[in-house]
Amino acid sequence: MFKFLSFLFFFISVTCWSQLDPTKKYSVNTVAFYNVENLFDTIDDPKTNDDDRTPNGKDKWTEEIYKLKSQNIAKVISEIGKDIVGTSPSIIGLCEIENKKVLIDLIKNKELSAQGYSIAHFDSPDERGVDVALLFKRSKFKPTFAKAYPLYLTRDNGETDFTRDHLLVSGFLENEMIHFIVNHWPSRAGGMMRSEPGRIKAGILNRKIIDSILSINPKAKIINMGDFNDNPTDKSIKPTLLTSSSKSRTKKNQLYNPSEQLFKKGYGTYRYRGKWDMIDQFMISSQLLNDDSGMFFLKTGIFNKKYLINSEGKYEGYPFKSFAGGKFLGGYSDHFPIYILLAQEIQ
Repeated sequence: MFKFLSFLFFFISVTCWSQLDPTKKYSVNTVAFYNVENLFDTIDDPKTNDDDRTPNGKDKWTEEIYKLKSQNIAKVISEIGKDIVGTSPSIIGLCEIENKKVLIDLIKNKELSAQGYSIAHFDSPDERGVDVALLFKRSKFKPTFAKAYPLYLTRDNGETDFTRDHLLVSGFLENEMIHFIVNHWPSRAGGMMRSEPGRIKAGILNRKIIDSILSINPKAKIINMGDFNDNPTDKSIKPTLLTSSSKSRTKKNQLYNPSEQLFKKGYGTYRYRGKWDMIDQFMISSQLLNDDSGMFFLKTGIFNKKYLINSEGKYEGYPFKSFAGGKFLGGYSDHFPIYILLAQEIQ
């Protein structure tokens, strides 16, 4: 399995460069997304259900464990795309982070401290206290707008189901306006079918955000990323967001979803009961598919290095998660990170 994954990474590296004109020079930026699996601090927040992730809670979440978890995530982020581009991502979308404090601590780790990252983050009303966020290199990205869009859901008993916001951050990536949307849609708790309406509602909100951008500028460059808790072909994604799996056939009102082809080939970012799911995805607007219009999409990939994979036991081949069975395992996350490469000709 490891040999095959290594071959896949080599193939992606070679094919992405073959798309570029060898007579021209390009700048290439990595954009990544990572569900970091419950990056909580050790402080009890009385407004959220974070009691387990405290020193006296069920998980015995001590300062030592928290620091190791933060260092592990920093290591992964620092290496995404580095083999190809030579440096860490310019942009990173994150989910399952508790608050701004854990983000500040994260970028202070030695693996990231010299990279000049800043943070875009809003506290969401999620009952567990988990949020989404965007990290960006100040040398690469200049934000001009940021907004959190709340998702309102209702339980069967009529009570409000508080969940994560959708985060929109717009700005100039190397002098080109790009709109980034970070998502973490409702989980499959209670079963896929029973929980599906919540994700369809998330998809409707997500599409409204996208359409609002396109109504102002039909040629807007939009990158939609996140843990959608559904696969690329599910109802909340393909028909709701109007996605296409074909780069050449993506229409102006559609989003190109490069993750769909990977999913159909059996790849995934999250494994449940032996089955791979591609619930972490990138979707991009059609304007990013044209290499004649400035910055353009080059390639996508799953960052599944060997150290991120369980090598033995019942969960051999699964992502090496950080916590299970009531103890810290020393791992990283139950999801693999994903990334895309954006290229731009240097004039």
